[in-house]
Order: sequence, then C-alpha cells, then structure tokens
Amino acid sequence: MTLTSPGAILFHYGLITIRWYGVMIALGFLTALKVAQFLGKKQKLNNEELVNTIFISFLGGIIGARLYYVAISLSYFTKHLNEILAIWQGGMSIHGGVIGGIIFGGYYCYRKKQPFLQFLDITGVVLPLGQAIGRWGNFFNQEAFGTPVNDTYPLKLFIEPAKRPLSYFASSYFHPTFLYESIWDLLIFLVLMLFFYKLKLKAGSIFFIYLILYSYGRLLVEPIRTDSITYNDFPVPIIACYVSIFISLTMLFLMNRKLFLKK
Repeated sequence: MTLTSPGAILFHYGLITIRWYGVMIALGFLTALKVAQFLGKKQKLNNEELVNTIFISFLGGIIGARLYYVAISLSYFTKHLNEILAIWQGGMSIHGGVIGGIIFGGYYCYRKKQPFLQFLDITGVVLPLGQAIGRWGNFFNQEAFGTPVNDTYPLKLFIEPAKRPLSYFASSYFHPTFLYESIWDLLIFLVLMLFFYKLKLKAGSIFFIYLILYSYGRLLVEPIRTDSITYNDFPVPIIACYVSIFISLTMLFLMNRKLFLKK
C-alpha cells in the first residue's frame, strides 16, 4: 500500500488559502473538545470553565509548541526570520505544546479557582485523540516521515523530490512515521479512556500516564525519522522524552505514594 499526499493546500478562494495542515489541527482540536465535554459532564464539572480552560490551553500550546520548535532550530530561523510565524508550514513540538498548555491553562484555573488537576486529567485523555487526527497534517505537508524503504515494503509513503532530504534524494518511498504515531496516539486514547473510569488514582495522574505512554511511543519512532532535531549533536526529542518519563514517574509516585507503598 502506497500513501501519496494530494498536496498541502485544500483550496483557494480569492485571497484565502485553506491548508490541510490547519484543517487537521482544527479537526483534532474540535474532536478532542467534544470528548472532553462528555468526560467533564460525567464528572459534573463546570462545562463553560472546562471549555474556556481547553481553549486557553490550546492557545498556550500552539504558542509553546512553536516557540520550542524555533528555539531548538535557532540556527535555521536566524537565517529565515520571515518563517518564524509560518506555523501552517509545520514545525510544532508536542513537548513545547505541553509546557505552554500547562502554563496558560494552569494560570487560568488559578485565577478562576477551578480544579486544574481534574481538568488536566481530561486533557490527558483527549490530547492523544487530537494528536492522532492532527498528525495527518504532516501527511499533507509531506513532513515528519521516516527513512527510505524499498518498493516492495507493504506500507510506504511517496515523497516528491522537492520534499526529500538531499541525502535520500534518490529514494522515492519512506516510512510513514506520521501514521505510526497517529495509530499509537489513538491506542493511548483508548487505554486512557479505560484508565479514566477504572483506576482510582489521585487527580492529575492520568495526564502523567499520558506523558509516559506518548514518550515511549515517540522513543520507538524517533530513531527512524529523517527530520529529528539535534542540538550540539544531541537528539532533542529523545532527550525530551526521557526527561518527560522521569518527571512523570516521579510525579505519579509522589501523588500516589500511599497506594504504591501499601503492603
């Protein structure tokens, strides 16, 4: 099976250009929001404040994701300043998005005296669903793909010559790592939906379980991606994943130490 992008642009209308990347991000967000409202209703949370927190967290996530990506790709963006705000071309980091979302959402909940940790758990459940859908934006942009595969590989992604790295210019087919991550994120969503209803953990724990599961999947996929970012020869996404796992395990233990230490 060969996957081939129809192009990054959905359609033009006058001066307006609608891109698939933005459509998939918006679709992922709206789908995640609907599920979040359902979960919030089940827990009898304030729907209006939950929606407000999610919108503000989403805004903070977009800002954080872009700033993080620009920061770790500074050598490129210092030479292409006009592209810093061009998020429609791709270039968003989930780790930066998580940081930005927590800061913005946490501050809003603090000001409005809302149960931030409960909101955080709901976010942890629905975020991988939004990611699973949003990853398809990478497909249309022909980015975030893996190393080359041969013509007989059962599932391959065709990349047009203009989008190929120079070192792989002679290759036509690549690992569809965007798809691998999309499927993994969908599985995380299903697992966390089960955890949300079945596990008796402290509020906030589900979110850290999400970070662990997401980071583990990313560690499996990242080594075969052709666009993995390095800083002074260090693989930034892999380091960020290990740091996320360490922090999340520590937080889970501290929040649920009575459960873990129970004899």
